[in-house]
Amino acid sequence: MHETRRRQISRRSLLRATGATAGAVTLGTGIAQAAGRAQPQGAARAAGSAQGSGYAHPGLLHTGADLDRMAAKVKAGAAPYAAGFARLTANRHAQSGWTANPQATVYRGAGSPQNYAILYNDVHAAYQNALRYHVDGDTAHADTAVAILNSWSSKLTSLEGSADRFLAAGLYGYQIANAAELVRDRDDFELDRFRTMLTTVFAPVSESFLKDHNNAVVTNYWTNWDLTAMACVLATGIFCDDEARVARVVEYFENGAGLGSVRNAIPVVGEDGLAEWLEAGRDQGHALLGVGLMGTVCEMAWNQGIDLYGYDDSRFLKGAQYVAKWSLGGDVSYTANTRRKGAIGGWSGSETASDAAPVDPTMTRPIWAMISNHYTKRRGLSAPYLTRIAAKATPEGGGGDYGPNSGGYDQLGFGTLAFTRDKVTGAGAGAGGGTGGGTGDGKPAGAGSASPSGSASPSGPAANAPGGSTPGSDAGPATPAGGNSGDLASTGAGDLAAWTAATGITALAGGLLLLRRRGKTQQEQPRTGGGAHSR
Repeated sequence: MHETRRRQISRRSLLRATGATAGAVTLGTGIAQAAGRAQPQGAARAAGSAQGSGYAHPGLLHTGADLDRMAAKVKAGAAPYAAGFARLTANRHAQSGWTANPQATVYRGAGSPQNYAILYNDVHAAYQNALRYHVDGDTAHADTAVAILNSWSSKLTSLEGSADRFLAAGLYGYQIANAAELVRDRDDFELDRFRTMLTTVFAPVSESFLKDHNNAVVTNYWTNWDLTAMACVLATGIFCDDEARVARVVEYFENGAGLGSVRNAIPVVGEDGLAEWLEAGRDQGHALLGVGLMGTVCEMAWNQGIDLYGYDDSRFLKGAQYVAKWSLGGDVSYTANTRRKGAIGGWSGSETASDAAPVDPTMTRPIWAMISNHYTKRRGLSAPYLTRIAAKATPEGGGGDYGPNSGGYDQLGFGTLAFTRDKVTGAGAGAGGGTGGGTGDGKPAGAGSASPSGSASPSGPAANAPGGSTPGSDAGPATPAGGNSGDLASTGAGDLAAWTAATGITALAGGLLLLRRRGKTQQEQPRTGGGAHSR
């Protein structure tokens, strides 16, 4: 077993033994009560949901402390949370009373009918209603989320189709687990039946892909295929308290043979502190998808005391910075990469990507707030390109806000609301200090692989304040008037003027958060195609 793995497992054991997670979440519950927010139905969310389990719950993309922070900030009308919440309440999927349409078999890519759009629309409605419930305390949204999830766990038995069935399992598997994690302590949620669905319908398909890659050469499928499967298996492992599944994903992230492992997805680290993202040689949409999925894997692991964000000297930070700069129109290097293709025992071939593909600077996905806030706020690292692209994408929406086809539903989104955090200050600022693993607000105890040094980001004066750069230049973000460091994702009192100037969004008072659509909405008809997923 690798030394890194031993450190990660011992950190998680230590956290459980000392009760650090339960104590931190209990503190968060007190904050929420002070803000006047209704608590989830059933046992208190804090210690109750974590007792007798191997992992902290809630503990996928959002911890109890994260949810309490969102509720308190929105209640106070704080920017940018208020704008992020307004984006959530305006989404048609976030309305209570959404009626699910569960299917026994979901088809994607082939089969009849191709009905996977029904699944992803229902999954996003469940997630958005559950998240909205935790922010404003309206139990009608919790009721809606539970009804959607219960209906699917009572009927879904299989995922079928072409190779795209692996994408359906991975994408919708991690997403539906995250929706369920937000209501798992509700008395009316069928927890055991939902676990059965995850472990018999979604996870086996993703596990099969990571093991056999659809009987293809291991490099036949691009990075995002592995990452969807990894996200599903990790989310299942955490949700179901299955340490073996979690360990398999951590091992694959670090040492997997497929293109989703971190060194294969980010094969070349440059002297400028940026690292080439393999799928930049393919196209922008797939590269953005991959960065978002790797961030999702890292965030879910982090919330259980496993630091993949910092693995291999923060290799993911360097790759995300590269994609951010490239997506903003900046010049990036790209080392020619040839991958083998074909079926085992069948046809074979190869394909070479020789240069970074052209980009559309207006293309965006709701992926940046989570990644930028981790590195700049939790860890105190300089990440100028992430900071700049995150500010440009603010406030992030979610499923249904980025187009009608499947590509617009690949991420759960709403990162401005969910992942904006205050910068860690004091002794732990540079090293990601905080309250400990599982809280979502600090570095997991004992983690030490991420470094605030120049090796984790562009070094020298240009990293923090590119001399003479202006908004829109390729060098990096200009320090805005009124800002303290050019970190436009900051939300401290001293950073508010800079943030609003950069994004054009002003703080919303609590009384102006009624930008929502009332009443029941009709589900859109199933659509096919449109996702950034093909081999």
